[in-house]
Amino acid sequence: MISLIKKVLALNHTSDKFDLDDPNTTLVHREVILSKPFLKKIYLRWYADLMSRVKNLPINKIIEIGSGGGFIKDIYPEVITSDIMPLKVCDMTFAAENMPYEDNSIGAIVMVNVFHHIPDCKLFLNEAMRVLPVGGKIVMVEPYNCLWSRFINGNFHHEPFDVTANWEFESHGPLSSSNQALPFIVFERDYAKFHSLYPDLQITNIRYHSPLSYLLSGGVSMKSLVPNFMFGFLMYIEKQVSSRRFNMFATIEIKKI
Repeated sequence: MISLIKKVLALNHTSDKFDLDDPNTTLVHREVILSKPFLKKIYLRWYADLMSRVKNLPINKIIEIGSGGGFIKDIYPEVITSDIMPLKVCDMTFAAENMPYEDNSIGAIVMVNVFHHIPDCKLFLNEAMRVLPVGGKIVMVEPYNCLWSRFINGNFHHEPFDVTANWEFESHGPLSSSNQALPFIVFERDYAKFHSLYPDLQITNIRYHSPLSYLLSGGVSMKSLVPNFMFGFLMYIEKQVSSRRFNMFATIEIKKI
């Protein structure tokens, strides 16, 4: 496993040596995150933010979609983890567009870097509407759109970032197909359309963040550019400069009303 992790860390965004849709690659990504202290701290902060937003739910059942590359259950064991691929680290296997739950039976759905991989996000939103009761929530951390993020993702990341696209894209695999601009398209650019299609889903908060930290961490495919001891200092800097116009990610909170 260690040698495999080293190979992944050595990859850059132009490499085609790894099959992103291979379940083993997802497991390797998880090990990479756990093995890089700086990157792991970023995920810990994201998880804490997600969980702080899903308190006092009408139903005490929290589902994470696309859990395979992460480790939320290690920190919050009450979360039911799932992935579209069968993975030993997840509790369940199912697609976000077809959840095996009864109507009004899930208190919250949390997601990290998953929404932009869903080829027809309307199917997922329809399912979320079905399984969430009034007061239930969707909370996600996703890439977001500004001049900075478009520059970074357009030049240094293998995933497309197309702000002119529609809500759907052709899928060739669960991880190899995506549009990183999809959260911006659905929840900001096309807000009127979203509100018209889903009047009972209210966007209660969008928090823009992480303009530098994830990039400097190297993510799951490159070596970290900063030492672990600088994490606190970088978080302070980000708090001062992060904004709608200077970010790479956003935490999006949606409530069923």
